[in-house]
Amino acid sequence: MVGVLVLTRHGQSEWNKLNLFTGWKDPKLTELGEAEAKKGGEELKKYGYTDFDMAFTSDLTRAQSTLAIILKEIGQEGISTKKDQALNERDYGELTGLNKDDARKKWGEDQVHIWRRSYDVPPPGGESLELTAKRVLPYYEKEIKPAVLAGKKVLVAAHGNSLRAMIMSLEGMTGEQIVNTELATGVPIVYKIDESGKVLEKKTLE
Repeated sequence: MVGVLVLTRHGQSEWNKLNLFTGWKDPKLTELGEAEAKKGGEELKKYGYTDFDMAFTSDLTRAQSTLAIILKEIGQEGISTKKDQALNERDYGELTGLNKDDARKKWGEDQVHIWRRSYDVPPPGGESLELTAKRVLPYYEKEIKPAVLAGKKVLVAAHGNSLRAMIMSLEGMTGEQIVNTELATGVPIVYKIDESGKVLEKKTLE
């Protein structure tokens, strides 16, 4: 019995375009972001992934809109969907809303790099990737993984860091490996997984 798990990072948001730390703030998709989500849906359709059993997304508009665009594109708008803040982006704390260049001027290039690219050092008042994983993975283990192990086809539209937490678990990566893993906006990553949880195949649709 083989399940399918598709992970998609939301399309470009208004704050992505402005180079701002976004975190739990709730900007909408840009026109490019909507186009990226539509292309993700087109790629899923092209490869025959049009019969999902359920979908999951975060509590934030940019992920929900991405999911809605994808589901419309593949003709599955009525699918069972769960939304939960457990799948939200990493909370950037005091960095939230700052331009990344301005943050470097305030705290220094090296410090901002550490906050962005270390696994376990959180920015002031925010979450490290390690803390994000501690929020995401219990939800993944309880709500998403059992469906996949039961042979279901599951679609998740979420955020760079909440998806990194799941990928780290799926691929047995270390914290150091996952922080350097880049996820393109709107691009579906397809995992085929057997009932024991072993990844049989991984394919990026772009």
